[in-house]
Amino acid sequence: MTADRLYLYGIAIAEPDDLGTGIAGAPLRAVTGVEGMTAVVHEHDGGPFQGADADVERWVVEHSTVVEQVWRSVGTVLPASFNVIVAPTVQVTARQRLLDWLTSHADPLRARLAALQGRVELRVEIGLDNHLVAENHPEVVAARSELEGRSPGVQRLLHKRLDHLERDITAATARDRYADYLQRLEGASEDLDENLRARPEPGTALVLSVSLLVPADSVDEVGLVLAAVQDEEPAARIRFLGPWPPYSFADVLGLSPLLAGDSGDDQAG
Repeated sequence: MTADRLYLYGIAIAEPDDLGTGIAGAPLRAVTGVEGMTAVVHEHDGGPFQGADADVERWVVEHSTVVEQVWRSVGTVLPASFNVIVAPTVQVTARQRLLDWLTSHADPLRARLAALQGRVELRVEIGLDNHLVAENHPEVVAARSELEGRSPGVQRLLHKRLDHLERDITAATARDRYADYLQRLEGASEDLDENLRARPEPGTALVLSVSLLVPADSVDEVGLVLAAVQDEEPAARIRFLGPWPPYSFADVLGLSPLLAGDSGDDQAG
């Protein structure tokens, strides 16, 4: 089968120095349009990558590795989501179609790349430990005292009640802390995107889960904010990840739906 489609990794302002390989060892190619606007792709002869969870996880990691290599090479990149595939039309090859898109959308692409130049994405998740938050609460202290001298069966019931009580108290505390922690992180970043589908770690209540856009030289400022939160709240459980390319702030496809195709036969990804 002839490779008539292009799998897209991202858009950069210049061609990376060393392209190498992408998903499943596919050789990477650069499709360069006006003023150096470059799409990093591999030639693709099928549909979206689908398979067992372990395979998909490996492909996603390989996709992300390419994006990070481009990011390090040229300084900024608009990452494409996993499984974005540019298909040809009856009249136009996938390569020409992508070139046309790069040309017609050069201004917004260039503006977005300029806005992200020198910026990185950080991901922050703050939770509260159920036991530590609630351990000195009067209702919890009273519930623990009820355990003394009770039969094993009654103790099991009381322990369940105690667990529910600790979760409720911690959830209420998390809601109270949300606005404060969010404001602090907004003050330490240029942009913020909330992950509203995040779930708490076992034994914790989630306060917030966010992605932050910050200048590369300001990462430590976010770290100082989180250190202050930890000092003030020993029950805080903080995850601080990155720096990464600005995945959450690129929105390549959001700039134009034409990239993925304008009919059912042509759509990709």
